[in-house]
Order: sequence, then C-alpha cells, then structure tokens
Amino acid sequence: MNLELVSIATDSYPLDGIFYEPEGGANRGAVLIMHGNCKNFYTGVSRALAPLLTWLGYACLAYNRRGHDVLVTLTGREPAGGAYQRVHEAIADNHHAAAWLAARGFPRPIVIGHSNGGMLAVPHVVAHPQTRALLLLSAHRGGRDLFRMISEAGLMAADRFEEISARARELVAHGRGHELMLVPGWWYLISAESFVDYLDRCPDILEFAPQVRCPVLYLRGDKEAAPIYPAEDFCKRAGGLAEFSIVPDCDHFYTGREPTVVELMRDWLARVESRHASVA
Repeated sequence: MNLELVSIATDSYPLDGIFYEPEGGANRGAVLIMHGNCKNFYTGVSRALAPLLTWLGYACLAYNRRGHDVLVTLTGREPAGGAYQRVHEAIADNHHAAAWLAARGFPRPIVIGHSNGGMLAVPHVVAHPQTRALLLLSAHRGGRDLFRMISEAGLMAADRFEEISARARELVAHGRGHELMLVPGWWYLISAESFVDYLDRCPDILEFAPQVRCPVLYLRGDKEAAPIYPAEDFCKRAGGLAEFSIVPDCDHFYTGREPTVVELMRDWLARVESRHASVA
C-alpha cells in the first residue's frame, strides 16, 4: 500500500492524518475512519482497521479531530485536545475530512465511526446523504442523558455526577470554562466547557436514526452495555437497511478483534451490494 501523511485545513489548526491507498488503486472505493473519544489515527481501531481494509481494495483516510488524545500542545503552549473538545468543532472536522476525501475523487465513502466517533458519524451521514454505507463500532447513544448514564455505570463523573456537573456549570458561568477538572471515571481530565457542552449539546443517535438512509451495520462487543451502545434500538429506528451484530469475546476497544470486524464488514457489504444489484 501507499501511505501519505496529510494535513487537512480547518478554521484553526489543521487535522493530521494518513491516507492509505492500495498499490493497484482503490477499486472498491474509500473509507473515512472517525476515531473514538481521546483517541487518534495512529493507535487503536483507526490504526488497526485501515491496513486491513486497504488490502481489500479500499482507500482509507484516518485522521485526528481537533479533540484527539487527552491533552496536546501544537504551535505554542496553548493546550488543546480531547479535554477541550466541543461537539460543533468535531462535527466540522468530519466535514473537513469528507471534503478532503471528495477532492481526491471519493465523494461517496463508507464511513466508520468508533465510540464517540460513531456517535458523531450518525449526524455526519445525515448531512451527507451520498454516503455509501455506515459502520458503527460501539457508537454511544449520545443525547443529554449520556453523561448521567455513563456516570451511573462508573464512567465519567461516577458517583459524583451532580457535584461535578454543578461545578462545571459554575466555572462556565464565571468565564472559566477553559479550566480543567479531575473526574474519576474517564481519562481523568476534562475542561468545564467541554463537560457542559456534552451535557447540553450532544447529538442523540436514536433521534437521528430515522434520517439515516444509507445501509448501516452496527457492531457491539459482547462485554458492553446495550443501553449505552443501543445497536438494537438504532437498527429498529433507522430509515434504511440496518443490521447489528454482537462481536464475541470483545470489549469496547476491539483489541485483537479487528480482523473479525473487517470480515463482518466485508461479508455485509457483499450482501448489501448484491441486494442493490438485484433491485437495479
């Protein structure tokens, strides 16, 4: 495969990524890979899936949103990264990446989103109805109750949800939203502004589901909680063909299960495309 380190322009600092392209050309189209919360293009699902998909004949763009990792510093000492992520910015980053891929000749990619990237992928494909297909890997449900739900499961604020939510809102109200807070069940740091943003503005994938017209495959690991990763409910509500599958012996990060994911995707796409061909 050919690898190209890319820089995708935004209205602030650019998005870094890698464009994977089969040596013989991308005869099966392209894939846009959206990483999970506080992750990046060079570890985890994004890194593991792209080479496997490239070997199948797909070009792949794996890229960092501006809210990647937990904390980063770029051109100066101003901190950035996942602790400062904002929903509107993440949505814009995905639009920038899709535009970059379209300019390379791939206006109808398959979109893959893992975890928070999966949640963001749902409104993305609604805004991009030309999307060829959507693969969700443990996309969380989003919505205004997300932080309360995952806190009750021991994540994010854990048993301090009310206290930390009140503190975040207080800091934002006093113009101190950029301050970092320690939280017990996450990647330990999050800005008050980001915390409040997710409390108030996180998209709800079940509300968006009826607007998703492209084919959808939603995967969840068998070690994950269905209420947080609602594969069954999403597929019932989806506006087009939608299937779900539970991956055995699999946690949220799909470690070591990436070949199984690619095999499931390959077989599912073959069925979808065969069905479309027979209808046509």
